Amino acid sequence: MELMCSCDDPRRRVRGYSDVSSPTSSRLPWARFSAWLECVCVVTFDLELGQAMELVYPHDLRLTDKEKTSICYLSFPDSYSGCLGDTQFSFRLRQTGGQWSTWFVEDGTYNREVPVALQKETAHYFGYVYFRQVKDSSVKRGYFQKSLVLVSRFPFVKLFHSLLQLIAPEYFDKLEPCLEAVCNEIDQWPAPVPGQTLNLPVMGVVIQVRIPCKSDTPGSSPQRQLNQENLLPAPFVLPSVQELDLFRCFQPVLIHIQMLWELMLLGEPVVVMAPSPTISSETVLALTSCIAPLKYCCDYRPYFTIHDNEFKEYTTRTQAPPNIILGVTNPFFIKTLQQWPHIIRLGELKMSGDLPKQVKVKKLTKLKTLDTKPGIYTSYKTFLHKDKTLIKRLLKGIQRKRPSEVQSALLRRHLLELTQSFIIPLERYLASLMPLQRAITPWKNPPQVRPFRQEEFFKSLEHAGPQLTSTQKGDWLSFYRYGGVFSDLLTLMAGTVKGTKK
Repeated sequence: MELMCSCDDPRRRVRGYSDVSSPTSSRLPWARFSAWLECVCVVTFDLELGQAMELVYPHDLRLTDKEKTSICYLSFPDSYSGCLGDTQFSFRLRQTGGQWSTWFVEDGTYNREVPVALQKETAHYFGYVYFRQVKDSSVKRGYFQKSLVLVSRFPFVKLFHSLLQLIAPEYFDKLEPCLEAVCNEIDQWPAPVPGQTLNLPVMGVVIQVRIPCKSDTPGSSPQRQLNQENLLPAPFVLPSVQELDLFRCFQPVLIHIQMLWELMLLGEPVVVMAPSPTISSETVLALTSCIAPLKYCCDYRPYFTIHDNEFKEYTTRTQAPPNIILGVTNPFFIKTLQQWPHIIRLGELKMSGDLPKQVKVKKLTKLKTLDTKPGIYTSYKTFLHKDKTLIKRLLKGIQRKRPSEVQSALLRRHLLELTQSFIIPLERYLASLMPLQRAITPWKNPPQVRPFRQEEFFKSLEHAGPQLTSTQKGDWLSFYRYGGVFSDLLTLMAGTVKGTKK
């Protein structure tokens, strides 16, 4: 191919985002595009084949047959959802090819500079879907059904769904020439550099974003966007590349937010059964963000179907459920996942007066195969008490018609402070295990880090526990002890405590 770089190893054509904007690399085909996206897919419904891949752009990207099949099934709501019109949702699938994008390989710089929750995936793809189903008498089936899918390794759910809202309606009208033009525009974007304000032009609109960097204070407001005065037309400013409307996602389960936070921190297996892939995927992604600034390190699938490659692995009854969050819409899963310990069954949002109707916690034995009512089906008992003050503030905010963004900020701040109160005693104890700085000299062997002793740590909680930073009441000590959570937490916190004591 004439445009391809002449080097032998295609993976060495572009090294890291810092090189993508260099004069040499900017001439390479799809270098800048591949810094953001793996590919764009179009999935359609074929009367003989069912879901079928109609188009992959750029054309010479190599997806495996398994990946193509998974993308096809995950890009369509199942028949039980009854989605008419336009629907947006997300999925996440395991990479099976063992190969990076043909044009771009990350050198690790981005992942070192960004908060852990926004790191680029190395073994999974994210899929961002814009699905359209409308009546069409010219089609034998009677409906036009097609999905436009952005495939990326970045968890930028807000950015990519906003991008789809711009390009998908135009694509459905003008088809491939429009898609080719958009991909060429993305191939001119600057690299995704954390901490910088980025202007991303597409279809006559400039999307302005800032990717957070590791030095940002967790929970702080996005920094004021810069350089707007020189842009015509005025940019479309996205306050976040990844944050969902947390309050809207959790409206039916607000009074149980404490339980959900505990389940996420413990890495418990959870199933979210929802009436649509939109609710399913948003709820799963909201759950994984509960424990920020920690990264949710277990597996999670915002939208999962019976056709998935891991279906048998996750539904087997011969072993305990894996540590994963599954988002599903097919009622068939009520039967196949009955042995799972925590099942969140959601319906369409209903109001009780001015307030959203809250689901109840129910015993797993009440989970029926047919006509299962909304609820959280679990035998789990929380270690910490509900924060009634938070719940009252949120419910009062609904009555006063407080903007959802403000409600989400309140909820996110509460969860952040809760997680930090849990982490701080661990960080303090880990820091005490580090050698003193004055003990390190070039003339002596390096001093050893003292071993982590659980009982010693538990003893330290009596005078330096979460009670110093949190008003949350409950049995914190038992929560730390529960389920042998320390090995996972220490993995999550790897790199948090650096250097030595002074």
